[in-house]
Amino acid sequence: MGKPKIAILMDENTSGDATRYEASKTYFQAIADAGGLPFGIPYLAEIVGTVVEEFDGLMTCGGRFAYPADWYIGNEVSLAPQSARFEIEKSIVQGFLARDKPILGMCAGMQMIACLMGCKLTPDLKTTFPEAQEHDKAGQCHTVTFDADSILPRIIGASTLSVNSFHQEAIAALSDRVVAAGLADDGIIEAIVIPDKTYVIGLQWHQEHFVGTDHAGNRFFSGLVEAAQHIANADSTG
Repeated sequence: MGKPKIAILMDENTSGDATRYEASKTYFQAIADAGGLPFGIPYLAEIVGTVVEEFDGLMTCGGRFAYPADWYIGNEVSLAPQSARFEIEKSIVQGFLARDKPILGMCAGMQMIACLMGCKLTPDLKTTFPEAQEHDKAGQCHTVTFDADSILPRIIGASTLSVNSFHQEAIAALSDRVVAAGLADDGIIEAIVIPDKTYVIGLQWHQEHFVGTDHAGNRFFSGLVEAAQHIANADSTG
């Protein structure tokens, strides 16, 4: 059987003039190392249907951009800039969810999955959760503890994981369609799964920073590719 095709939705330079797509090479290396074929996806509405129908798996990158006001708790609004990414990512993720195709969302990618499944965010976790530790600092790591009943500890072979932390927004209200499968020591949700889907996982941290190292979290990339391989095999056999 051929290698599964993994769509990687790229980010854009919203901190500048938003004239460039941005995605670390490690996203692509992670999929290649796991045995998949990675393809970068731009923000073009006319290719959404092709991506949803023809790709076997989806990975969405981190980024800083605003979600709609009703995706936040209370009367809060995002402090991040607007991005053309939102509508394209929303359509692609909805298409993959509807077809039960595998998704791995990281940072903003996790938040997109969560909100599409009914969760709500805080635009500033330190304001909403004043006792929380720092979650948006380069070079800082913290521990995530996984729900023993979720698939996450089985994927990586461990109940805890040391991860980086680069996020100002966070899930503040959980929907009953989403499982908080990983928590930081301060209770901030750091990983989610959608239990009625085969492989839909969100990670709040940037696992791509660990590519090329012996970090157990890299097995999430392998899990995505393995789940996508089942899709590719099913398509090839008709």
